[in-house]
Amino acid sequence: MSINKESEIAANLQIGPTDQGMVRLYVEAGDFELPLDFDPEEAEEIAEELRAAAARARAVTAKRK
Repeated sequence: MSINKESEIAANLQIGPTDQGMVRLYVEAGDFELPLDFDPEEAEEIAEELRAAAARARAVTAKRK
């Protein structure tokens, strides 16, 4: 599945710290569960990538207006 392909799959995303000092992204969709653990530095890198993607998405939206 490419990043631009739409899907009818609904998922729940939870984000939080674990008792082991990791940051967990927990994805749940139906019977599917995917816990993803990252050390704090990796989590900060992911957060930066999310912010950059949000900025690019805003730029795409602004061009359409």
